[in-house]
Amino acid sequence: MGGIMTNATQLNWLQKINTRIAMSAVGAKLSAYTMHHLDRFVLRLSNGRFTAATLLTGLQILSLTTTGAKSGQPRTVPLVAVPYSDNQLIVIASNWGQTKHPAWYHNLVAHPQVTVTQDGRSHPYLARETTGAERDACWQAALQTYPGYAAYEQRTERQIPVIVLTPQAD
Repeated sequence: MGGIMTNATQLNWLQKINTRIAMSAVGAKLSAYTMHHLDRFVLRLSNGRFTAATLLTGLQILSLTTTGAKSGQPRTVPLVAVPYSDNQLIVIASNWGQTKHPAWYHNLVAHPQVTVTQDGRSHPYLARETTGAERDACWQAALQTYPGYAAYEQRTERQIPVIVLTPQAD
């Protein structure tokens, strides 16, 4: 999992500016509608090794493939990867601080078997939502990776789901 940002001081000046913009209400709204398109484009160009968000913010991004809750079709979305114990990962269903949960969250609640792609390699994972003290610990780990989650939390009345992804045998 090398290269995952764990401290904002590791960012270059451009990444610091872009992170501040993404944390703002206007930046988050703009990013909610554009970043996933940019990420998919850069992912294709780099054969799954980079995303626009990684280049712009220094954050490690994974591609999460879920099964559509209604359609049953595969759905892939780029998300910030937060390292956790035993090769687990944390993903945050912040939806940029919007009022509703992101579609991918509903998909993984319906179908918790997901595929995570990082650095061009895909592996199966099992997703589960955290609660209580575990959620609090995972939330703090996520804030260490991306402090913008705190701003998203302040902009919404919903409790932002915190998901742990556990690797499964290939």
